Amino acid sequence: MKFAVRKRRAPSIIIVSLVDILTILLIFFVVSTTFKKDQPEVQINLPESKTSSAKPAEIEHAIVSVDAEDALQLDGKDIAVDELQAAIENLPPTRKSALVLKADEKASFGIIIKVMDALKLAGVKNLPAFTQPPSK
Repeated sequence: MKFAVRKRRAPSIIIVSLVDILTILLIFFVVSTTFKKDQPEVQINLPESKTSSAKPAEIEHAIVSVDAEDALQLDGKDIAVDELQAAIENLPPTRKSALVLKADEKASFGIIIKVMDALKLAGVKNLPAFTQPPSK
């Protein structure tokens, strides 16, 4: 008795669905990496100023933040006032020249003076501060 021997096909991978998945992943990663955060996530109530103006962000600012509990952050990372001068001195010159102070209106005046003192000792000559226009 003769049995019919079937030829076995080599298994094949269906590439169409893989290409679709890879395309979707590529689009997701491209879109998610292009969203750039301008400022670190720190909850600060900025003081109001009648002379404040919104300026376009031409350069990436290094931001020194002081919140309502007098906690100090440099670009979103916690830092002590004593370590601030050394951290600013280690910044590249372009970021050092674009340093900005962002202090909560409830922050104590003493900590703001200590921060400004440390920045001056680190060689920061121009120190703009973030404010917001008065609410109407």
